[in-house]
Amino acid sequence: MKYLGPALVLLLAVTTSGLGHAADTTRFAPLKPDELSPPQKEWADAIATPPRNAKFTNPPYRAYIRNPELAPRLSAMSDYLRWNSSLPARLSEFAILITARQWTAQYEWFAHYPLAMKAGLDPQVAKDIASGVRPQAMKDDEAALYDLAMALYRDKKVSDEIYRTAQQKFGERGIMDIIGLIGYYDLVSMTLITMQAEAPNDSVPPLPPLAK
Repeated sequence: MKYLGPALVLLLAVTTSGLGHAADTTRFAPLKPDELSPPQKEWADAIATPPRNAKFTNPPYRAYIRNPELAPRLSAMSDYLRWNSSLPARLSEFAILITARQWTAQYEWFAHYPLAMKAGLDPQVAKDIASGVRPQAMKDDEAALYDLAMALYRDKKVSDEIYRTAQQKFGERGIMDIIGLIGYYDLVSMTLITMQAEAPNDSVPPLPPLAK
């Protein structure tokens, strides 16, 4: 066998080690700091501060940064919906898991499942969402949120009964917060799917395929 030399061996190792995730690194490949325009750098610095502490090289931010006019608007919406809406974290994270399931967005599920557990969502509720069935162990407010979200996703209309229950639980502002959450995380899911961003490890059970 011909001796390749250390430099070529290293090059081959780096190249072949990434074959399994080639699409992930070529679609919206991470930018280097010196490749950022001033508007991109300004936004990258902004998202690195609390409470986000986010990196512009991570999904979905490395896609957002391609449009530095849109990116700060998206992150501002995310900030409101995650930390300043009228909903407790348990319900916000529940809505995000419902959205991730609709799209089978594995990275989104991976990122938000632990947050939902930390916020107090029953693991069995999350398991049922992952399986594509209506959870039986939901609290009253979770059931109202689930029924509203599924009416929008499945039926493309909201009945008077579902609206009335949601209004009693959340008020009109809360209903808009729920719509904002699932709408924004629809966008996140579409971004992650376009990027082909998958869960980085198996510490969270992945979403199974749903029967058609």
